[in-house]
Amino acid sequence: MNAKISLAAALSVFALGATAVAADLPRRSVAPAPYVAQVPVFTWTGFYAGVNAGYGWATPKGAAEAAYGSLDGAQIGGTVGYNYQMGQLVVGVEGDDAWNNARGSKAGATSKATNVATARGRVGYAVDRVLLFTTAGYAGASLDRTPATSDWHNGYALGGGMEYAFTSNVSAKAEYLYTDLTSKDATTPRAGLTQNTVRMGVNYKF
Repeated sequence: MNAKISLAAALSVFALGATAVAADLPRRSVAPAPYVAQVPVFTWTGFYAGVNAGYGWATPKGAAEAAYGSLDGAQIGGTVGYNYQMGQLVVGVEGDDAWNNARGSKAGATSKATNVATARGRVGYAVDRVLLFTTAGYAGASLDRTPATSDWHNGYALGGGMEYAFTSNVSAKAEYLYTDLTSKDATTPRAGLTQNTVRMGVNYKF
């Protein structure tokens, strides 16, 4: 009987020791989670350049409208600019220069706007790759009238539009611009004009 008790006691001590040793053994570490590459967050910040094309409808100011009639025609040009994004707010500057073919004629007299340039500020609201914006700033154009003179007229432009980024670098936009060019003086040949333009553009962000 004593031998059985001694054997049982020995087995108990051995089991307790084995458990303690097992508890001290290093555990197998959990397998690391698989690596997932982070998708870069799109931003509108950066310099860009592009091309644009559209169509414009212009009306000479004052008596010039009766003398020359309204003007309309296509335009094509280039654009450069810079955007800076803060949260969903995007601010920037943009300039463009376009060859313009808006022209009109009446009773042998012709009037045309051959070149239109703008330098504008832009303020927009970004929803990921979609940018809704307004714009305003300087506008200038060369107005040619026959028989008369060719003059450069200064004024302002304002408008708005939407731009969508297809990739991190390439975007396309649609916009409307209203341009008001002042008269050089009170005489009819040197009168200014107003123009409404709709155009599309493609930009590349560097």
